[in-house]
Amino acid sequence: MKRVLFAIQIIFLCLSVPAFSQVPKPEHVVVLILENHAFDQIIGSKAAPYINSLLKDKHCALFTNYYAIMHPSQPNYLAIFAGSNFGIDNDDLPKDLPFTYPNVGAELLAHHLTFAGYSENLPYTGFNGIIYGNYARRHNPWVNWQGAKRNGIPAKLNLPFSSFPKDFKNLPTVSFVIPNVKNDMHDGKDPGRIEQSDKWIKKNLKRFIDWTKANNSLFIVTFDEDNDLEGNHIPTIFFGQMVKGGSYNEKINHYSLLRTIEEMYHLPFSGESRSAKTIEECWTTMK
Repeated sequence: MKRVLFAIQIIFLCLSVPAFSQVPKPEHVVVLILENHAFDQIIGSKAAPYINSLLKDKHCALFTNYYAIMHPSQPNYLAIFAGSNFGIDNDDLPKDLPFTYPNVGAELLAHHLTFAGYSENLPYTGFNGIIYGNYARRHNPWVNWQGAKRNGIPAKLNLPFSSFPKDFKNLPTVSFVIPNVKNDMHDGKDPGRIEQSDKWIKKNLKRFIDWTKANNSLFIVTFDEDNDLEGNHIPTIFFGQMVKGGSYNEKINHYSLLRTIEEMYHLPFSGESRSAKTIEECWTTMK
């Protein structure tokens, strides 16, 4: 009888623990989120020479079948950060703040890892306003959890992009980079806004992107949504030492991105990431 009870306990324990896939564990992950462009507007475009130059590198994976969740911007940022839009279908200031839902930032902190968000033109650390110059709060999902007693993000981790470390060894385990609305392809017209963003990435992140190839780190670039014309088919790129270069056609989305990061650090799954497909095919090394 004792053996039977012990066996039942083991089975229950196995069913209670998430089944993690074999994905690498980077020292640092940086996620860059850009705005409002479809796959075919960026990949192969002469207006984005730097982004497209990355595709030639053996450490770069291009996902050709990646989709945003919905429109407009804000719900997609929430999906990437916390696995749900929480019923929000607009860019307005959310109600009932701060949120207390599970999210990847809080889970990292709870597991003694580190997190930060870097937003260009954020006027000061912990700023909680809606607009400041070219900074837009709707593109900064973690601020919705700022100061919450449960699953909260400390104000000190809501940082301006000027705080992005020059010594990349000092980067958090996972961080997000949000350019301002002039540099994320939101404001302006094509091809000018694509060209401006492409130049911004090269100027501000090229040194980190190059560094990832020899320092067990991962750079991710994705878009919040498409141009509202292409079924939300958007470009997404992984770049780093553990990435096997090439194009990958598995159908994935923002929930897949979140789940993959959660699996890297054996974190609990947030929201819809529980049932999302893990990004598994593009790795050269497993840890």
